[in-house]
Amino acid sequence: MDLESLIKLAAENGASDLHLEPGLALAMRIRGSLRVAGEPVPPKILSEMARMVIGEEAWPQFLERRSYDLSRTIHGVRCRINIMQTSRGVGMAIRLLASFQSTVEKLNLHPDLKKFIKHTHGLILVSGPTGCGKSSTMAALIQEINLTETRHIITVESPIEYSFRPRRAYIRQREVGRDTPSFEQALLDALREDPDVLMVGEMRDPETMRLTLSASETGHLVLATVHSSSCAEALQRVVSAFPAEIQSSVSAQLADCLVAVISQRLRFRADLNIRVPECEILSATHAVKSLIRQRDFFKIASAIETGADHDMWSFQRYNKWLEQRTNWSLPGQNSEPPDNETSEPSGLVAAAPAMVHARKSTVKIPGHAPVMPVKEGSRIEIEPDEGGLGKILKKLE
Repeated sequence: MDLESLIKLAAENGASDLHLEPGLALAMRIRGSLRVAGEPVPPKILSEMARMVIGEEAWPQFLERRSYDLSRTIHGVRCRINIMQTSRGVGMAIRLLASFQSTVEKLNLHPDLKKFIKHTHGLILVSGPTGCGKSSTMAALIQEINLTETRHIITVESPIEYSFRPRRAYIRQREVGRDTPSFEQALLDALREDPDVLMVGEMRDPETMRLTLSASETGHLVLATVHSSSCAEALQRVVSAFPAEIQSSVSAQLADCLVAVISQRLRFRADLNIRVPECEILSATHAVKSLIRQRDFFKIASAIETGADHDMWSFQRYNKWLEQRTNWSLPGQNSEPPDNETSEPSGLVAAAPAMVHARKSTVKIPGHAPVMPVKEGSRIEIEPDEGGLGKILKKLE
């Protein structure tokens, strides 16, 4: 029994989560339901697994904090792993992430969400309970920018869940604990790093929220997640995190910078055998901004109900759209290889225009595996070697 075989077992069963606890059988969450199977996991083996994943250098940090977060690609599956000390010993909670670069279409989200990322500044909140797909939706929005616009994107995550391969955008990803000591420090640094887009993995405390709001006011588009069950609750949660004496000014600041709130939950569709996101979408119209300034959050639900003309969606209306939808993206359709540690490019992808008229034979590029035959009029993407891009371009001239 090793971690790779357990991840393989979970992936083959279509599990979204894998839970390992000393002395208990493994548990997998499949389509939202928890299923327990197999023999109890010996404490010694589980402790050895945890130590191997964390590594000898970081093991003392785990012993001090009694918990550790990281992300790894195991058996070709990108995993977000939380290792924790429990009464029985060392346990693990593993989230199996999608093995493709998420887009709005691939996650079966409404195309209206693409309109929000056209903004050059402001705040987009993605909310929902734990395990509802917030990170995937955030990744899809970032990927839409990556595929369509030339912008500088900085992500701050704990840990990094999806590794982005730069297409048109210039992307930097920072992991809290590994690349930066905290969300606060990373956000302060980001304001000096010339970003166009900031992605904040999670707003957990007032200081992170304050810096996130400030960044969205200073000419940056900021995407962030918050735990809540509705759009109104997400906004109220942000404001109520601050002391009572400054909540009025925070409400005004939030109203000024808000672009949209997306609240989602997952629902299993038996006819498709997949879980699809149900969304409540709030657009920051003048009326909505006024409600936020006055802290009338209880009126936001009514604003969503009457805001269909402003790209707003209530859960009920969104469900009707889902029922009428016919074109679904299903797992395995037009899938791409995962962008993980083993395949992550070392730099931006460079298109080689001169290769458009390449011969229909195997193309060999120094430092790279042979490229399959290319049809005339197609494009080859070349990952540049360090110090070798000039040589490649000279050969293509």
